[in-house]
Amino acid sequence: MGEELILKLGQETLKTTALIASPMLIGALVVGLIVSIFQAITQINEATLTFIPKMAIVAIVFIIAAPWMMDVISHFTHSLFENIALYVRE
Repeated sequence: MGEELILKLGQETLKTTALIASPMLIGALVVGLIVSIFQAITQINEATLTFIPKMAIVAIVFIIAAPWMMDVISHFTHSLFENIALYVRE
């Protein structure tokens, strides 16, 4: 196993992880921004106010995006197992 192969596998793993996590992170970011603007307008300084909406949107996005996320993970895992003989030989 060469250094190039290890770096390539690491990059693909990080790309896949970022791709899977991005819908939930973007949803939490948008909801957090909206709640922060609401807090700034109404001058409500409660730190726990953003927690419940963020958790709710992450759960909703996870439920909606779960089939796509499973498809991405299964494709990545399938390609890893499919090419394992090539990885070992290098």
